[in-house]
Amino acid sequence: MPPRPNKSRSNSSRGNNRRFGPSRKPVKEGEEKAVEVEGEISSVLAGTMFRVKLASGHEVLAHISGKMRKRFIRLVVGDRVKMEMSPYDLTKARIVFRLG
Repeated sequence: MPPRPNKSRSNSSRGNNRRFGPSRKPVKEGEEKAVEVEGEISSVLAGTMFRVKLASGHEVLAHISGKMRKRFIRLVVGDRVKMEMSPYDLTKARIVFRLG
C-alpha cells in the first residue's frame, strides 16, 4: 500500500475558523452604515414579515434578523422594536431587537 498523504487540519480555506469564530471584514470609511430606528409592529404578515409603524408615521416592511430567529423571539402586534434600515431603501428593514 502506498503511504497516505498528510492532510492539513486548518480551516482557513473555508473562511470560517472554528476556534476564533467567523472572519469579519473591517468597515471601510466609504461604506454606508445601517440606519437604526425604533417602531411599533402594526401587523403580522406571513413568512416572519411584519408591517412596522415608525414614529414619523411611515410604515415599513420588516423581517426578523437571524439571531432573533435562532433564539425563537416571538413578536406580536404592539411590540416596540429596534430596526436597521439601509440608507438606499427606506421602505424595508431588519428587526434586530425587541424592546417590549
